Amino acid sequence: MTAETAVLSDLIGTIYDTALDRSLWSEVLQKSAAFVGGSAASLYWKDAVRRTGKPFLYWIARHDTTVPSYFDQCVRVDPLTARQFMFDVGEVYSVEDCMPYAEFMESRLYKEWIKPNGYVEQLAATVDKSTTSFSLFAIFRGEEQGFVDAEARRRMRLIIPHVRRAVLIGNVLDFGMAEATAFKDTLNGLAAGVFLVDEGARVLFANASGQALLDEGKILCRKNGVLTAADPRIRKMLPGVIASAGDGDAAVGTNGIAVPLSPHPEQAPHPERPWLAHILPLTSGARRHAGIEYSAVAAVFVHQASLETPSSMETLSKLYKLTPSELRVLAAVSDVGGVSAVAEVVGIAEATVKTHLQHLFAKTGTNRQTDLVKLVAAHASPLRQIP
Repeated sequence: MTAETAVLSDLIGTIYDTALDRSLWSEVLQKSAAFVGGSAASLYWKDAVRRTGKPFLYWIARHDTTVPSYFDQCVRVDPLTARQFMFDVGEVYSVEDCMPYAEFMESRLYKEWIKPNGYVEQLAATVDKSTTSFSLFAIFRGEEQGFVDAEARRRMRLIIPHVRRAVLIGNVLDFGMAEATAFKDTLNGLAAGVFLVDEGARVLFANASGQALLDEGKILCRKNGVLTAADPRIRKMLPGVIASAGDGDAAVGTNGIAVPLSPHPEQAPHPERPWLAHILPLTSGARRHAGIEYSAVAAVFVHQASLETPSSMETLSKLYKLTPSELRVLAAVSDVGGVSAVAEVVGIAEATVKTHLQHLFAKTGTNRQTDLVKLVAAHASPLRQIP
């Protein structure tokens, strides 16, 4: 085993352990920063329309308390937010992927928070996304690490699938495991269906919600003891992901972050919401003790996904073929209004704002800033904040 493989294996194991012990996230952030290359790391949430946000977790190697908090004073003037929201879930991106770095250096965010903290930029990936908001996992690069390079991107891509799975499973569980002996009782109290399975996907334990799904037989079924989807078109997918979980944490990789479980068309011709399964390996770390009573290699969490519609910004961008710069200006206009205020928030000259506004007017068929605000409002959807 190479040194990198050993470090990565340990990191991935700790990532999955957070599903049962959320206090381990600080350790995950610190290890992730060391593995990817950074002086700080954070898991946080931002609203692309309201320009608000909050941190879930963060780790900082060094911190100057005289610098204002990003979420207290700087989140509203972050020129990256609108473009970050456009990236797909799981996609890794840096500042340069969002906007020209020279333009970024002229922004208030850079002058008031990035530079005073000794940071250069961040390498991030969207973990989850709703209609107007998104959560992201970010590694902040200091002057000692320099700009994001190909090696940092490669390493970030190695851990992001596991971070996404741990976050999603943690949201389904929504509890902190205090004792492994309470595992069965805790699972029985969950609304999501939970199954403990062996390497052959045979069901060793099903909580009350899971047993109800099996009894109904529309989403899941048990064939010769093996947990499978009721829909024959995807029947082999779930056992395949479970089998990879039996080979260890890293073997799961990008497979089965969210396995679709479509109901059989004859039983549910018009399903309201899709059903998803998340697989958590139980072969190492603290998780091994949670399933050792059943000799289980994985826990399968099954729940119904929430209905989501494209965000207003995403919809408008595609509908009117807006550039990232135009999208940033549109978001700022809807939030703060006024050329001078938009220029300050986005971090560009007033003349540049006026140019972008003329392009927005031409593309959207509007004539005034108030019309642009109404356009954004007309396409807005209710916010589902990621817990």
